[in-house]
Amino acid sequence: MEFALAPTEPCDAQSYPNMWDGSVLRAVCFDIDDTLIDFTSASRDALTAMTGRDDLWPLWDCVTEAHVAMVVAGDLDYPTMHRRRTKEFLAEIGMPVSDHDAARFERSRAAVMRSSFRVFDDVLPCLDWLRAAGVSIAAVTNASGSHQRAKLDSLGLGRFIDHVAIAGEVGAAKPDPMIFHSACAALDCEPSEAMHVGDRLRTDAIGARAAGMWGAWLNRGEQGGDAVDADSGVLRIASLAEIPELLVCEFAQLGAPEPR
Repeated sequence: MEFALAPTEPCDAQSYPNMWDGSVLRAVCFDIDDTLIDFTSASRDALTAMTGRDDLWPLWDCVTEAHVAMVVAGDLDYPTMHRRRTKEFLAEIGMPVSDHDAARFERSRAAVMRSSFRVFDDVLPCLDWLRAAGVSIAAVTNASGSHQRAKLDSLGLGRFIDHVAIAGEVGAAKPDPMIFHSACAALDCEPSEAMHVGDRLRTDAIGARAAGMWGAWLNRGEQGGDAVDADSGVLRIASLAEIPELLVCEFAQLGAPEPR
């Protein structure tokens, strides 16, 4: 099934202005961590459990961002990054350790984190609706492919996903257009026929927009999405529950398709 993306009555024109000019949507791509799966809460809780402190997340996040940038640049692989990141973090808090002990700490932390992963409440209804409506679905991630595929499968999301685009396998990371284009090619659609949704404004939404897709920035901290961000040309949404309304403006009148 195809959806015309040009808003029509009874769509709320103020909330969803005519940004699509009658295009057709064939696919929706999603970021994984903190879009489909609550990664940050699980990671934060695991760090607290491992260190006995609840004030270290900002430091962990900063050290992690710096090391992930090296992975994206191709300077490190993920296993090496995890060990080095953890070793540097522990040294920063006055706990210098060997490579062996850093790796052991990281394995324990990761195990605690995996046990805490959960799917956001708005995810399954959205994916059910898209699948029932015949829209193709992809996951597009900069993280490790083996970890992400295992995460999707263990949480019951793999059955919804037609394709997983992994930065390390594609050879390009978000916001590089290549990874978005690879997902579109796998789903047999043009970039203009696809939307990408993610929790990072520049990496996900603006990156997708620059690749010729429709970019949607998921910011669950907002009290409600409010149309187009004038500076970036992307949509701002506060929940994946808004996706059906974006795709079919008569959604409130027609109702969601029954799941297959």
